[in-house]
Amino acid sequence: MTALTLSTAAAPGLRTDAIVVGVAKVTGSKSGDLVVAPGAEAVDKAYDGRLAGVLETLGASGGEGEVTKLPAPSGFKAPLVVAVGLGALPEKDGSFSAETLRRAAGVAARALAGTKKAGFALPVSDAADAGAIGEGVLLGAYAFDTYKEAAKDGNGSKSGKAPLAEATLLGGKARDKAFKAAIERATAVSEELNRARDLINTPPNDLNPEAFAAVAQAAAKEHGIKVQVLDEKALAKGGYGGILGVGAGSASAPRLVKLSYTSSKAKKHLAFIGKGITYDSGGISLKPAGHNETMKCDMSGAAAVFAAVVAAARLGLEVNVTGWLALAENMPSGSATRPGDVLRMYSGKTVEVLNTDAEGRLVLADALAKASEEKPDAIVDVATLTGAMMLALGNRTFGIMANDDAFRSAVHEAAEEVGEAAWPMPLPDHLKKGMDSPTADIANMGERYGGGLVAGLFLKEFVGEGITWAHLDIAGPAFNEQGPFGYTPKGGTGSAVRTLVRLAELTAVGDLG
Repeated sequence: MTALTLSTAAAPGLRTDAIVVGVAKVTGSKSGDLVVAPGAEAVDKAYDGRLAGVLETLGASGGEGEVTKLPAPSGFKAPLVVAVGLGALPEKDGSFSAETLRRAAGVAARALAGTKKAGFALPVSDAADAGAIGEGVLLGAYAFDTYKEAAKDGNGSKSGKAPLAEATLLGGKARDKAFKAAIERATAVSEELNRARDLINTPPNDLNPEAFAAVAQAAAKEHGIKVQVLDEKALAKGGYGGILGVGAGSASAPRLVKLSYTSSKAKKHLAFIGKGITYDSGGISLKPAGHNETMKCDMSGAAAVFAAVVAAARLGLEVNVTGWLALAENMPSGSATRPGDVLRMYSGKTVEVLNTDAEGRLVLADALAKASEEKPDAIVDVATLTGAMMLALGNRTFGIMANDDAFRSAVHEAAEEVGEAAWPMPLPDHLKKGMDSPTADIANMGERYGGGLVAGLFLKEFVGEGITWAHLDIAGPAFNEQGPFGYTPKGGTGSAVRTLVRLAELTAVGDLG
């Protein structure tokens, strides 16, 4: 993990391998007109005030995410200057948003892979800016190379370039409590989010339900979190028909993991529930060719919940947070659940399974019913649940459904605040009829159109009466199959971790309602 430090030193005198600056385009200007962003004044002065012109000559446009490298001027301790585009210069007050800074820092950190130390002279007007930049650096520098063959260089190092080792944020006040807290928060959240990414990227032959549960147990012990793991025998004794039904076809038995972080000063209790299908073949309703290769990511919801609970503990938030990881592997075999089977869920309701590839809602239903028994103030479940949500919102935006409009809006605002793209979605009552079953209380499938909403309506049936609930369908942004962008790598992204942490923070201070 990249180390973060704060410094008030001037960029020219900083002993680093590179200095990162921001550049932007003036809105309404002619194509190519650049300005050097605040924070880089000393760097621009070292170029005799002509840094923007030099960058234009090199073809820089100031577009968001653009990186231009050039030799540092005479007198610099660092040999390299890295200019990262911030997009259009804000017209009102010239202040860049936290997300713009976060993305720029992430792009620069990734561009500096193989570099030991870099100074970031990006715009910092307050501690929040420093936190955003720090978060961007730590998330952008992420790399998953666990399974890369060791390079034959005699020292056992991994092939490829190592992530940026150290980042110094210029303009930050190391002894200022607000700045120090912002960096500590950025470090805790980013480290846990990157741990979620590691889990998502781990191949399913190494991460089955039992292995995931072991990771959760180890982290819980480290951070003072109470943990309970229900194995297949305990699940059978407890009547968890949904989780057992999904895991019935696999040689790897399912697990339900409960992580409990408590604060002596807490006045509210949140429950987070994560779908943890460590591999999803579709079961008997086997997925077609071309749809199986990335199904190791179907536990991204559980990874997000796990990371959020640990982050809450590390931050010492004054709120009780319970995380439920519903873990199973969905495989076809002679013992697998068949289309047409009826499962008796933990709640006592029966479900006719019409499609075994609609398995996530089954494990979540059991966890929702169990979590509801503790009467939390709110429940949020997170899942890579439906391809329909990807069709509706694309690959970078997750959908939010809820049984309370105000809570749905609060979750949406929290997501926007931390830079996670999300959109509120409805739960139309008329779609419930499509899940009517002549055999059971409800079927696990309904109308084809609006499938993401149908799944949300199914889950709603298992939420305890009077409990506020929201459902995040992260099927699109959970796993990035394209090239990296901003601070988002290829592969597991850690989607929803920051939203959950922010919800916990807001609840702790009484600002979530």
